[in-house]
Amino acid sequence: MVEKSHTAGETQSNWSSGLPGPLRGLKQQIADFFSPQADANATGETYEINIELPGVSSDDIDVDVHDGMLTIKGEKHSEHEEEGKTYFFSERSFGSFLRSFRLPVDTDPDKIKAEFKNGVLTINVPKSGPPPEKSRKIEIRNH
Repeated sequence: MVEKSHTAGETQSNWSSGLPGPLRGLKQQIADFFSPQADANATGETYEINIELPGVSSDDIDVDVHDGMLTIKGEKHSEHEEEGKTYFFSERSFGSFLRSFRLPVDTDPDKIKAEFKNGVLTINVPKSGPPPEKSRKIEIRNH
């Protein structure tokens, strides 16, 4: 059911191998930042997908379904400022994310619902019943 898509933080090249020691882990940190964690489970009536999106506003998330593919995309904006007696510190991180999931054939895409609460996006995908039979025997009639 799960098909992970490539995100802005993933690359095919090993560009981090030439970086100094403290920066080598940067590639994985970028990939982790842009690829939210997800889990999926099923009950008798529904599939449920949970995606962790801390620090993301529901206004920055889009959920679409097209041709059996459920896609969640959005942008993460994070700012942190800290003031002290002799210093001022500010961090900002921005980026987009994209996760795609191939839906099983026994789902009803018209009844999918999404809820966002406490940084977790929960998507409920109702089952439509047993999947259609892939093959069946055809009776040959004699005339």
